[in-house]
Amino acid sequence: MNIRIGNGYDIHRLVEGRPLILGGVHIKHERGLLGNSDADVLTHAIMDAMLGALSLGDIGLYFPPTDEKWTGADSLVLLAQVHQMIQQRGWKVGNIDSVVVAEQPKLKPHISAMRDRISQVLQIEPEQVGIKATTNEKLGPVGREEGIAAYAVALLEA
Repeated sequence: MNIRIGNGYDIHRLVEGRPLILGGVHIKHERGLLGNSDADVLTHAIMDAMLGALSLGDIGLYFPPTDEKWTGADSLVLLAQVHQMIQQRGWKVGNIDSVVVAEQPKLKPHISAMRDRISQVLQIEPEQVGIKATTNEKLGPVGREEGIAAYAVALLEA
């Protein structure tokens, strides 16, 4: 069996007037993430991890923020396209592990729904999608509640 690992990272600014979407789940909050697409940092980090595992670059190469085609795009739709790219190369997802870093809102009540949404797109079991949430202990831009960040690792198998 061949295996490859990749890691991904994303951060977006929190602003008023935008929905907060993490892992494809709409989360009630007074601010959302700013970006050309839906700015789902968790899904973006996962996509970058998957692409990185196969040395295929990053999501900006395939879904550039300067291309209006991707304005308001659902990141789960983009994840499905990345998943298709890895499948076409003979690979499948073994597992995903990720961390969302946010001071607010509390994410624990939403993690199960995020795992379900991501696992459906990747055609794997929810138990193969690890999602953890933590704060930044009030340090840096995430700690000042200026944004939300996410880290992810993907294991691919052939």
